[in-house]
Amino acid sequence: MGEVETQNSIGSPIKAVSSEVPRVAMACVVSAEVAAVLTVMRRNVRWAGGAIGAIGVRYGAGDDDDHVDHTLIRSLKSLRRQVFLWDPRRWHAVDPILYLQPFLDLIRSDETGAPITGAALSSVHKILAVDVLDLGTVNVAAAMHAVVDAVTSCRFEVTDPASEEAVLMKILHVLLACIRSRAAAVLSNRHVCTIVNTCFRVVQQAGTKGELLQRISRHTMQELIRCIFSRLPDMADSTIEEPSLANGVVNSGSQEMKTVLQVSGIDKDQGYEVKNLENGDGDYVTLTSSGDEMGMHDMKDMMEPYGTPCMVEIFQFLCSLLNIADDIEMNPRMSQVAFDEDVPLFALGLINLAIELGGSSICRHPKLLALVQDELFFNLMQFGLSMSPLILSMVCSIVLNLYYHLRKELKLQLEAFFSCVILRLAQSRHGASYQQQEVAMEVLVDFCRQKNFMAEMFANMDCDITCTNVFEDLISLLSKSAFPVNSPLSYLHVLALDGLVAVIQGIAERIESGPQYPEQTLTEIKEYSDFWLAKCESYSDPDKWVSFVRHRKYLKKRLMAGADHFNRDTKKGLEFLQGIHLLPEKLDPHSVALFLRYTSGLDKNLIGDFLGNHDEFCIQVLHEFAGTFDFKDMNLDTALRLFLETFRLPGESQKIQRVLEAFSERYYEQSPQILVNKDAALLLSYSLIMLNTDRHNAQVKKKMTEEDFIRNNRHINGGNDLPREFLSELYYSICRYEIRTIPEQGAGFPEMSFSRWVDLIAKSRNTSPYIVCDSRPFLDHDMFAVMAGPSVAAISVVFDYAENEDVLLTCIDGFLAVAKVAACHHIEDVLDDLVVALCKFTTLLNTSLIDEPVTAFGEDMRARMATEAIFTIANTYGDYIRNGWRNIVDCILRLQKIGLLPARITSDATDDLDSSDSLSKPAPSLLSTSHIPSVGTSKRSYGLMGRFSQLLYLDAEESRSQPTEEQLAAQQRALQTIQKCQIGSIFTESKFLQAESLVHLAKALIQAAGRPQKITSSLDDEDTAVFCLELLIAVTLNNRDRIVLLWQGVYEHIAHIVQSTVMPCNLVEKAVFGLLRICQRLLPYKENLVDDLLKSLQLILKLDARVADAYCENITQEVTRLVKANATHIKSQMGWRTITSLLSITARHPDASEVGFEALVFIMTEGAHLSPANFVLCIEASRQFAESRLGSTDRSIHALDLMSESVTCLARWSREVKEVVADAERISEGIREMWLRLVQALRKVCTDQREEVRNHALLSLQRCLVGVEGLFLSASTWLQSFDIVFQLLDDLLEISQSHSPKDYRNMEISLFHAVKLLCKVFLQSLQDLSGLSTFSKLWLGVLSHMEKYMKAKVRSRRMEKIQETIPELLKNMLLVMKASGILAKTSTTDGDSLWELTWLHVNNIVPSLQLEVFPVQESEKEVHDKQKESGGSIQFEGKGSEQLVGGAEGGSQAAV
Repeated sequence: MGEVETQNSIGSPIKAVSSEVPRVAMACVVSAEVAAVLTVMRRNVRWAGGAIGAIGVRYGAGDDDDHVDHTLIRSLKSLRRQVFLWDPRRWHAVDPILYLQPFLDLIRSDETGAPITGAALSSVHKILAVDVLDLGTVNVAAAMHAVVDAVTSCRFEVTDPASEEAVLMKILHVLLACIRSRAAAVLSNRHVCTIVNTCFRVVQQAGTKGELLQRISRHTMQELIRCIFSRLPDMADSTIEEPSLANGVVNSGSQEMKTVLQVSGIDKDQGYEVKNLENGDGDYVTLTSSGDEMGMHDMKDMMEPYGTPCMVEIFQFLCSLLNIADDIEMNPRMSQVAFDEDVPLFALGLINLAIELGGSSICRHPKLLALVQDELFFNLMQFGLSMSPLILSMVCSIVLNLYYHLRKELKLQLEAFFSCVILRLAQSRHGASYQQQEVAMEVLVDFCRQKNFMAEMFANMDCDITCTNVFEDLISLLSKSAFPVNSPLSYLHVLALDGLVAVIQGIAERIESGPQYPEQTLTEIKEYSDFWLAKCESYSDPDKWVSFVRHRKYLKKRLMAGADHFNRDTKKGLEFLQGIHLLPEKLDPHSVALFLRYTSGLDKNLIGDFLGNHDEFCIQVLHEFAGTFDFKDMNLDTALRLFLETFRLPGESQKIQRVLEAFSERYYEQSPQILVNKDAALLLSYSLIMLNTDRHNAQVKKKMTEEDFIRNNRHINGGNDLPREFLSELYYSICRYEIRTIPEQGAGFPEMSFSRWVDLIAKSRNTSPYIVCDSRPFLDHDMFAVMAGPSVAAISVVFDYAENEDVLLTCIDGFLAVAKVAACHHIEDVLDDLVVALCKFTTLLNTSLIDEPVTAFGEDMRARMATEAIFTIANTYGDYIRNGWRNIVDCILRLQKIGLLPARITSDATDDLDSSDSLSKPAPSLLSTSHIPSVGTSKRSYGLMGRFSQLLYLDAEESRSQPTEEQLAAQQRALQTIQKCQIGSIFTESKFLQAESLVHLAKALIQAAGRPQKITSSLDDEDTAVFCLELLIAVTLNNRDRIVLLWQGVYEHIAHIVQSTVMPCNLVEKAVFGLLRICQRLLPYKENLVDDLLKSLQLILKLDARVADAYCENITQEVTRLVKANATHIKSQMGWRTITSLLSITARHPDASEVGFEALVFIMTEGAHLSPANFVLCIEASRQFAESRLGSTDRSIHALDLMSESVTCLARWSREVKEVVADAERISEGIREMWLRLVQALRKVCTDQREEVRNHALLSLQRCLVGVEGLFLSASTWLQSFDIVFQLLDDLLEISQSHSPKDYRNMEISLFHAVKLLCKVFLQSLQDLSGLSTFSKLWLGVLSHMEKYMKAKVRSRRMEKIQETIPELLKNMLLVMKASGILAKTSTTDGDSLWELTWLHVNNIVPSLQLEVFPVQESEKEVHDKQKESGGSIQFEGKGSEQLVGGAEGGSQAAV
């Protein structure tokens, strides 16, 4: 025979050449199998006689002997006689049916027992296993079909459980051999489905059998799936039109989770299909195939050679197995065995296997792809939240495979999986167990190891305004999960670390893969455009889509800001969006509806209120909002759920009416189904809302029944009734699953409900294409800017907690990857933060606390790794280090201090530029353990004090013991680490650093040398400063061409050394003799440097408190000398501020205060060196000395005298100003301001606890306020001074009433002085203030305070001296005002004249005082005449007025 043709699944012929001669003697094989079967049959009593007769023992028997003539026996005998007659060389020409049929008949027969059936199955399996059947065999298709039909219809008598299990296992072997056979291609789709169905039934039956059968049946099922789906990549593309995915997983009635129980020839629920039949003869087992139940597909397709159709059937069957939990919910009587977690776990394993084998070729078959996108992925979302770690792990493996092969088709599905599963389970606050967190984190790390995964998440999700920020959420999750908060480092923390490092390394690897896309400068949006559905010109061209997605990310950020404004105030939020052109200047309903529909983070309560508003514009927005939903072919309850999940349904009935009307109109427009009009949809929607409230509100006791619901909805469909089945489905759907009228707020990580899934599938049709990122760094800069900070922090924490070397190495890899990315993308802040973090782990910053720092460093693996990483970064990416140089220099200083740096690095630093190049050369001879100084060896000391201290401690030194082998090994490891660091090249190669980095390096050296060292050994401080100076000189010499950048800092460093070195030493000899001496010598001659020199003295103010305390007296003496010698040369306020600040500090120092006060006295005595530049500063310094309680009371009084005497300087300056024409008023105003500052300073001292100081301060304040001749104070200045006096009176009274007399002694005397002060100041300023419009207010203020003092009680008793004095003082003031004509009775209509207000207050103080001052009222004429005689105005003329004031004062004194 020549060629044999068959057809594949799409009708293309498959040609096969004739088979070769069999490698085995098939006649012998078949004969042996016949003999084997007959032998087994002889063991059975029923077949024993027949078998003997068959071999010729009973030839004389009659025709009634059934055993002799039984067809099963005859067929075997006939085969045995004929098998050797066939030509063994042309065995392929023998019809396989001839030698297979006798065995198949035995398999089908229900008269045979398990041993006989098993033997027949073994024979068939052996014939298939020798691989004699191929596509060239005659009638091979019929033979293969016959084998499948016979085996899947196997019937046998049960004799014992063991034999039953053996037969089932042999059935599995035969079916698997059929699929594996070279002739398997001739099997039809129906037969393949039947094979899978039969094997699955055996898997179910095995659940009640032995473990061996369970394992073999499952393994067989896996091998079947492997063999079948391994052909998928070779299949031609499918062209069959597929159903739409717009309606989600299931669309049958109103049952959200309804499953398809029977799928085209494969039935997953047939009562295990292995049935136990009982009759009069015994127990039998039968396998009844349901292969003819074709339900959904054309029989013609199923009868073709197997291909895509059967794969679709099998895959859909496997997906349906995942609905088992919902089957039980809908059918409680369903077998609980099916609910075992083992069933979905087994199904998930098979699905994963199918996807692994099918791979990306699934995309070429729309039906398979539709199943993956919808039914499979929805089931994965549900099982992803399973409490079983095994199921969760398998789900995650499937999703990982789907991402790898089909991510271009699963954009929104992947977003939902990460948002609703991974991000929920990986955080304990959502109720996930530790095992769930672990599994979720493991799969997330697997995703992160996909080099372009995070880049694609950022491009597709974070840069899509309708998607969540998956990249940011995942990075946040990894960063937070890596932090071991109040717990030791666990596997979960290490997993999160691995994920972070994998993402960063992926970014780092892409740097070298192609040109960077520079960060885009996104400008403000100029005008509104409909951006929601905007598409990129080309998603395959990076030049197009990179800029597009960056702009979309910018829009997304602005929308988030708009959402925040909207949540605070709806109207202002819309105005803000208009202002940034994300809404048109003239609002239109469509744009607002899109904003409400697609912007995440909006308050759903506000959305509901806005949509339900009766305003015409809001109603239009509501209808546009409803128009954004796709309800096509969707059930009413599903559509309603989807609609109400986007906002909170308002509580008012009218708002609910408007919302449901818009929904019903949209629903009827797209999916009318059996509804005749939109009114029917509206009424039914209302009814569903009422049912939902009734069924799920705990306060409703009597629940609505199904009959009640059906009765309530009669005649609503255009006067007719809706079908009862339709209403029943709606009723039970609402009963099972509540419609949430209060949806979840915010983005969060919500569960995936069915309605939300339906919406996702609908959106997937219109979403933008999935962007596949290759190995080029398209958006890496944007991504790294988001993740850098949290990542560095997380890796640092893990590095700090970890002890395992592998974990530490992973952290170091992460650090180096961060450095590479930060440098290449020019993100300097991140690199600086990284350096700071690493330096903390070197342990070099606190070596002073360690006895053997070198040994400790060599033993600390973490410290050595961090040190090597730091200097690798410094040498490789130094151009982009800024502030981080400070920490690197600190590490270098510590290494030098503990003797780990070679001597060459410091000796070469001060050599000539040419010789300094040797720094970069390694010096292995210097790196040895002999280079490390022992702790007992004293270091070289410089200067007199250093050599003296050596002599003191020479006898105390003890010889140290020799180091152990472990210590020597640790020291050697430390030296090897430092050698790898190549520290010297940092400075010798500094000429190649960018200018900004170079400046920061120089500053770091200066700062490190100039700041006070926080250690006790002055020798260490000296060595450090000298070392830094040498390195700074080396850097300077290596950058001669850029000396301008460095010189100013080098010069300032010399001044810095002075204040940081407090003992005579080599550093001072190399730098300068001393900062204070330089100032003393240069101030008289370098007027242009005076300010700079004095400014450098401010460094003294920054001394460490301990250093400043030890040397404060000496510093003050030098400052005093400087002032005495150069006071006339100090002109600027800045210079005096430095001097007075130094003097003020001494007021709080017990040893230095006297010297400091001496300098202040020198400046202020008789105003010798007071000037407008230093007046306020000196007054403030004097105040601090006056308030200081370190010195004697006399010194405080002296300081007060200095302050009060300074008024004479102000008067002199004021008189001199009068002679100056230009800017006279401005200068005078400045003098008046200085006088007020003086008054304010004295006021502060007036509340001192010490009685003598307090009272003297009051008298000094009085002198300053009264002795103002020549100051030419303005009325406004006087008013400000009265505010100060009033405040003082209030403070003193409050102190006397609220503080213990032990703290403030004799407060009554102070109060007396204060009242007297008030009166004198008032009389002094009366002439300047009487003409002001605010004089009445001032006068009433005086009276008010006198009244307050008159009535005041101290410790429940009145103050007699105050009560005696105030009437006299008040009388004197009234007399003065009477004499000057200020206080006189005038006729007014408003009743608020000065006269009436005065006596209103005076009568409260001294009721009889009015008659004493005005015994007989003068007539208005007399008053008028008196005013006329005085020229119509009030004047204080000559001596008479002065005597009057003096008389008033005298009266006051007499009263006292």
